[in-house]
Amino acid sequence: MENNTSLQQQLLEAGVHFGHLKKKWNPKMLPYIFAEKKGIHIIDLNKTVECLQETAAVMKQIARSGKKILFVGTKKQAKDIVNECARRVNMPFVTERWLGGMLTNFNTVRKSVKKMQSIEKMLGDGSFDNITKKERLTLSRDRDKMDKVLGGISQLGRVPAALFIVDIGHEHIALAEAKRLGIQTFGVVDTNCDPNKVDFCIPANDDATKSIAIISNYLTAAIAEGLAERQAAKDDEVEETTGDDNEKRAARMEAEAQAEAARGRGARGARGGTGGGPGAGGGQRRRTTGGGGQRGGSGSGGGRR
Repeated sequence: MENNTSLQQQLLEAGVHFGHLKKKWNPKMLPYIFAEKKGIHIIDLNKTVECLQETAAVMKQIARSGKKILFVGTKKQAKDIVNECARRVNMPFVTERWLGGMLTNFNTVRKSVKKMQSIEKMLGDGSFDNITKKERLTLSRDRDKMDKVLGGISQLGRVPAALFIVDIGHEHIALAEAKRLGIQTFGVVDTNCDPNKVDFCIPANDDATKSIAIISNYLTAAIAEGLAERQAAKDDEVEETTGDDNEKRAARMEAEAQAEAARGRGARGARGGTGGGPGAGGGQRRRTTGGGGQRGGSGSGGGRR
């Protein structure tokens, strides 16, 4: 409870509770509005805290499963904040301009990204040293232009699992594409927007820099926790696998040692049996010699007769 109170106090100080003018409101935001003061709607921070915690829990689970969350914030107030938060947790982001079809026509966008990466590679390894200065300058400008728009999604190999949007009214194209593809959406929703358009809404002021910063940082911290838990689970799995391998290796070595000892005992037994054979034969020869002596005695006896 103290943590909720502290979070609510921080949201209050950041001005998260300030909505739009009453004449600009969306009636569907009524459950999230606390009061009206001087023609401006005041957002209920209790609802904001509940929605924020619920959204953070879901984002944490997505990050723990290894999936990507695309950060979208092209407003002037949100650009730098969204860029910094996304880079902190190694997530894709769009902060300059949302290209139409960035999700629904993802394969074509990937071709542009690969073209940008190939130009970067050629400029880096000196492949363009033989072309003219004008051509090199043109390619550099093309690369910079593409990097400005597509740089945030250059490492995105497939369609993301979820979108985090700052101001769903301003980013309506991104929201529409996500809905068409069935992608989960999280959004900062002000009093002039429809909260039912996103799967998880966070009722808050989406125009103030401090408000955007505190919400984005809170969700980024939850994503970081999910990534840390995923890494810890991987490390534990590696340790268990290593322990099992060591046990199997020790058992195999012990079995080999026992087999080697058994082979050694068998070889010694075989050598002992071979040595006893000649001895027995020698005994037979001695008995044969004795028989000869008896025959010799009989012969002499015959002489006496």
